[in-house]
Amino acid sequence: MGYVLLAGAIAAEVAATTAMKYSEGFSRLWPSLITVSGYVIAFALLAQTLKTVQVGTAYAIWAGAGTAVIAAIGMVFLGEGLTLAKAAGIVLVIGGVVLLNLGGAH
Repeated sequence: MGYVLLAGAIAAEVAATTAMKYSEGFSRLWPSLITVSGYVIAFALLAQTLKTVQVGTAYAIWAGAGTAVIAAIGMVFLGEGLTLAKAAGIVLVIGGVVLLNLGGAH
């Protein structure tokens, strides 16, 4: 169940971060409300996740997956380009999450 909650936390964080882009510096009401609500939900779900999943594992997955998904959303939907450095960074983030999990973080 912890990993289901973690998936929800990641989805809420990704939605909040995406909405933040559209909030135009918190000057637009609805994207701003989605941003704040999304982060509250994300942290609440992450806190529940930590009851059953070790903090190092949960945070590595949460941060790594969130970073990779937001980078992909930026490239696919927001017109951000894919550079070799950006692709390498995403691979390194994902690789770091995998190594933490293989290295006994859980």
